Amino acid sequence: MKNVLEQTLQLRKGFYHILKTTPREELLKIPAGFNNNIWWNIAHIVATQQRLIYGLSGLQFEVSEAFIVKFQKGTVPDGTATNEEIELVKKLLFTSVEKTIEDYENGLFENFKEYPTSAGVTLTNIDDSIAFNHFHEGLHMGSIFALRRAMKL
Repeated sequence: MKNVLEQTLQLRKGFYHILKTTPREELLKIPAGFNNNIWWNIAHIVATQQRLIYGLSGLQFEVSEAFIVKFQKGTVPDGTATNEEIELVKKLLFTSVEKTIEDYENGLFENFKEYPTSAGVTLTNIDDSIAFNHFHEGLHMGSIFALRRAMKL
């Protein structure tokens, strides 16, 4: 599982690069035919990772519940992103996965609550959840590529 988490860190480098190099106006823009933006996709993967890994294991989130509620599945962008939020997400892109690696190696994910995803996959343990989270993040990287193409970035 450590290999999957290392792959997730590599994927997170791509999210970080996009977040760091894309002007705020473009991060927040919702092109015609889309219902979200680049910023929401990046913040959403952080919120979802916390819910899938820590929430389903009954452990404390590294982010506030308000952050998770704002960017969880089924939400839409509100058109804003503060400098503080952007800096927090830049940091969390790495620290949340690094903490997961540490917590996994220390055996903290013992009490996992089974969860059927909307993708038709039932997560029965932490390994399932880590693998599904990686898949989920790849989907959102694809969404960001589509958003960037639509905006001609």
